[in-house]
Amino acid sequence: MPPDLPGGTQVSREAGFALLRRFLPYLWPADAPMLRLRIVVALLLVVASTLVQFFGAPYAFQAAIDGMGGHAKASAATLIILLVAGYAAARFCSTLFDNLRNAVFEKVGQDATRRLAATVFRHLHQLSLRFHLERRTGAVTKVVERGTKSIDTMLYFMLFNIAPTVLQLVIVLGIFLTKFGVLLVATTLVMVGAYIWFTRAVTDWRASLRTRMNDLDTGAVAHAVDSLLNFETVKYFNAEEREATRYEKAMIAYADAATKSENSLAWLNIGQALITNLMLAFGLAYVVWGWSHGRFTAGQLAFVQMQLTQLFRPLDMLGMVYRTIRQGLIDMAAMFDLVDTAAEVVDAPDARPLVVGDGHVRFEDVRFGYENERSILNGIDIDVPAGSTLAIVGPSGAGKSTIARLLYRFYDLSGGRITIDGQDIAHVTQASLRAAIGIVPQDTVLFNDTIGYNIGYGRAGATAEDIRAAAKGAAIDRFIDILPQGYESEVGERGLKLSGGEKQRVAIARTLLKDPPLLILDEATSALDSRTEAEILDTLGAVSARRTTITIAHRLSTIVDANQIIVLEAGRVIERGTHAALMARDGLYAEMWARQAAEREAGEALAAE
Repeated sequence: MPPDLPGGTQVSREAGFALLRRFLPYLWPADAPMLRLRIVVALLLVVASTLVQFFGAPYAFQAAIDGMGGHAKASAATLIILLVAGYAAARFCSTLFDNLRNAVFEKVGQDATRRLAATVFRHLHQLSLRFHLERRTGAVTKVVERGTKSIDTMLYFMLFNIAPTVLQLVIVLGIFLTKFGVLLVATTLVMVGAYIWFTRAVTDWRASLRTRMNDLDTGAVAHAVDSLLNFETVKYFNAEEREATRYEKAMIAYADAATKSENSLAWLNIGQALITNLMLAFGLAYVVWGWSHGRFTAGQLAFVQMQLTQLFRPLDMLGMVYRTIRQGLIDMAAMFDLVDTAAEVVDAPDARPLVVGDGHVRFEDVRFGYENERSILNGIDIDVPAGSTLAIVGPSGAGKSTIARLLYRFYDLSGGRITIDGQDIAHVTQASLRAAIGIVPQDTVLFNDTIGYNIGYGRAGATAEDIRAAAKGAAIDRFIDILPQGYESEVGERGLKLSGGEKQRVAIARTLLKDPPLLILDEATSALDSRTEAEILDTLGAVSARRTTITIAHRLSTIVDANQIIVLEAGRVIERGTHAALMARDGLYAEMWARQAAEREAGEALAAE
């Protein structure tokens, strides 16, 4: 699994080329010939712009200056005016081709970004529950954001800066060789070589500074997201100032690293300017020397100045281009690390869709532990006949909620097997398995959308009437109807605008809408008051009557009518039977019942006072 802070990832040259090769299918999609055509047209516009820049404008300007070198003649003015107009037209065409190139290519870059971002997002949802529990959401989203943003920038620089620069250099060297001799060619090559060496050396030094800056930035953002997601916890402990101070310290460290990184840019710019201006001075001095010996004209002085200046323009960006591509490769590597993260739970090669008939569920010698050294379930055997209700009770940490997660196959077992109608869930597709199970979790987290959307999430394509019926079944319809915006009311991030009971009723409605053959109730009424709980229990009782139901309960009063009750302790089934049978046994279940009864009586007595 890649680290949470990927800014420190180093990408070798071989790895960089491998990343680019891996990205090529997104840039040159086999199923999109029109996008390929756009790339070809964009590259042709690059060539056209380069040719105009280095042949059209400089030659027209040189001819105009040479034409004005002698005595003023009215007859020559027209030609010189046309040359000057041609020079202006060449400059305009260069700008025109560049912008047309950008317009043609924009759809290609955006499509490549879309395809890759969608691939990453889809893969993140395919990863196991353990991955998401162990990773900070803020850090993961930052990795994806950086990786996708780097794509378009890298494409632009590689295709429209590096490639044209190489073409421009070849053209300039060819012109200098034919018009000015080997000395100017050799000097230009030395200048370009020195420029590239210096830029790479300083940029590599700056990369370490930027890496630390990115690490600190990712850490600060991850902490900020984590803090805001736990807004209520921060309020509970009066920790607003503590959180603000911690965030400010992270931002101070980031600001210090960012300052060092930006200051290093000044040294890069100074060195680059020194190299290019030394070359410009030599080139112009060489032409002046040749002019003094009658070899060159005054117009050729302007010609060389224009050629070198146009060559310097993309070279001046080389540091930024190299740095951007280098950082882009780092960001892409971090994102591809996410793509390469293997899912812990995958469909077996022979997996088939689950076919639910009666809904008979069995746990056969099931063993499981979240960590190898810590066992949670130690060989449990549970038989849930079709259409019956199983209640699971026990102290905290006994493994009750783990059973629900294993039935959903969020984790693979360490031993044993779980079957539904005789089908081992390890050999059926995860999609079909989870489609057959509905759950009302104890901790309900809602999308930051409307109540209607959150209820309708239970079944794709559900109609407004379906959503209203589910809300009525969960006894939340009256509450929704009195809201000003009704089913269009926003619930806030994670449903914070709703009370705990309201959120739980939304979860119940969502599951009712799904209408699965297997139902899991994980403390489904724990956040409800007694009156609402009674209404929900009646509804759940009616729903459970026609499907196999597993209820995980803390309040034993809610499961007295269950067909079978098992008592878990330390990952083992220590008691099983009906409510009456377990009370008669006078074991742990009876002890828990007596304790809860005493607590309930004490609460009622306190309320009466």
